[in-house]
Amino acid sequence: MKDASKEDYLKAIYHLGKEESKNTKSIEISKYLKVSKPTVSEMLRKLADNNLVKFKAYGSASLTKKGLKVAKLITYKHRIIENFLTEILGIEKESIAKIHSLLKNPRFCPHGKPIPDVELGERK
Repeated sequence: MKDASKEDYLKAIYHLGKEESKNTKSIEISKYLKVSKPTVSEMLRKLADNNLVKFKAYGSASLTKKGLKVAKLITYKHRIIENFLTEILGIEKESIAKIHSLLKNPRFCPHGKPIPDVELGERK
C-alpha cells in the first residue's frame, strides 16, 4: 500500500479492535486518528472497495482477512523498529528529544501527519 493514511486507518482499526478483526465504531476511529467522522466514513468506503475492511454506514468497521494481514505487517514493522531503537541503539526519551532537535523540530512526519507537542525530557 502506497497511501500512508490508509495504513493509519488499518493500524487504528487493528489496535482499537484489540489486535483482532473485531468491530470498531467509526467514532472510535475518528477520536483515535483525530479526524472528522465524515473523513473516517470516506476512507472506510475506500478501504471496503479495496476489500480491506467490512464497513456499515454509521456503524462499525472490521478488518477483512486481507486487511488484517496488512495491519499485522504494519504493526510488525513498527514494533521491530521500536525494539531496534531501544534495545540496539539504546535510544531513550531524552535521545528522541535530541533527534527531534537535530531535525530542527519538525511539526509533521513525512506522511503529513502532525507530530504531537510533548515534553520528553530536558531539551538543550
